[in-house]
Amino acid sequence: MENKKRTWTKALTWQTLGLLVMTFVNYLYLGNLNQGIGLSLLLSGLGLLTYVVHERLWARVRWGMGNPSAPADSR
Repeated sequence: MENKKRTWTKALTWQTLGLLVMTFVNYLYLGNLNQGIGLSLLLSGLGLLTYVVHERLWARVRWGMGNPSAPADSR
């Protein structure tokens, strides 16, 4: 299980990349850089929070993880 700092670091780097892409797409669609940035920041903030919640919930799910001490064919 990864620690919270790693989860947040992954989330922030992913959202930064997404923010840049969304800003470009929103600017092309809206034709206004300020509106494009504003919409992108809103969506990135929401995406960041939902990603972290999703990751932390999945970190509690053992399904599909396998048993490290079990033989490979029983997984």
